[in-house]
Amino acid sequence: MSTRDLYTTAPSTSTWQVPAAGAARFSWEYEDGRERLLALYQKGKDKQWDGATRIDWDLDVDPYDPLGTPDEVLNLYGTRHWAKMTEKDKGDLRRHYSSWQFSQFLHGEQGAMICAARIVESVPDLDAKFYSATQTMDEARHAEIYGRFLHEKIGMLYPINDNLKGLLDDTLRDSRWDMPYLGMQVLIEGLALAAFGMIRDTTDKPLPKQILAYVMQDEARHVAFGRMALRDYYRQLSDTELREREEFVIEGCYLMRDRLRGVEVLENFGIPKREAEELSEQSEFLHLFRKLLFSRIVPCVKDIGLWGERLQKAYLDMGVFDLGDSNLDLLMTQDEEIAERLDAERFAAEEQARVTEVADAIEEGAAGE
Repeated sequence: MSTRDLYTTAPSTSTWQVPAAGAARFSWEYEDGRERLLALYQKGKDKQWDGATRIDWDLDVDPYDPLGTPDEVLNLYGTRHWAKMTEKDKGDLRRHYSSWQFSQFLHGEQGAMICAARIVESVPDLDAKFYSATQTMDEARHAEIYGRFLHEKIGMLYPINDNLKGLLDDTLRDSRWDMPYLGMQVLIEGLALAAFGMIRDTTDKPLPKQILAYVMQDEARHVAFGRMALRDYYRQLSDTELREREEFVIEGCYLMRDRLRGVEVLENFGIPKREAEELSEQSEFLHLFRKLLFSRIVPCVKDIGLWGERLQKAYLDMGVFDLGDSNLDLLMTQDEEIAERLDAERFAAEEQARVTEVADAIEEGAAGE
């Protein structure tokens, strides 16, 4: 079945073309490189994995409750619309919300793949080109995995959200080589990591938990890459150049904050757009969710040296200024540890099952004799 047949609203065209800007840069220096970045490149090579085998795709998923979503986090909960809904309607709503969330993850990962390829093309330093080549492969794997989950387990997709599309468009059209780093590595990846983490840590469903944990293990390296490269580069920029990038961050953060309402889902349930926006804004869970979503972005922006007065005021307005002191390194370490622990638990259980199977076969053989 074509993906087009699974969209709630089919895209008007099968492809989206963004005009390329900026120069492709070659480096003839093959020996020099930053030790930290080359170490990250080595880690990127060592940590490659196959989504077809590392993830247990045989696990069952209920498409009408793929994440174990509690009623209270659904935007319609407690409204006049909720009172009229049957259990089937509520299952449909969960399916749509999960489809909407994972569809945006999927579209974002394709965007990350294209941005990583753009970095390979445009960044002047060979060590950064090397690492970004590994990230391009990582993002391809993530898009493959999210696409498979949506096609095989949920059976429904949503088109790319307009605000996510707008930020990707701004990121890719900019001719400055650092902008794909800033738009993708810091803003989109940072937001995605927080969203992935919230679902990973709250879902009781093993397949989405595996997917999110393993993707986050990769993404922790990607954010580290952006921090290293941009921190070094932004030390060299003038105040005017830094302000330009802070304006980009401010606009991007407002876009991403407003992207998170899931209004498209409510519209598909017959609720007018304006009412859907109002219902979403009234959701206590959404307000908490928004704040937590910036837990990865704000400390990263501060760390790379973008912390001017206008940016700080924007974060105060969003209610996320205090997140600037979050320990980003600790969060990334936890992402690594959670993925490794999942691996250990899963493979220990599989090994025990094999031992039990062999023991049972021996016992049956002995009884037969």
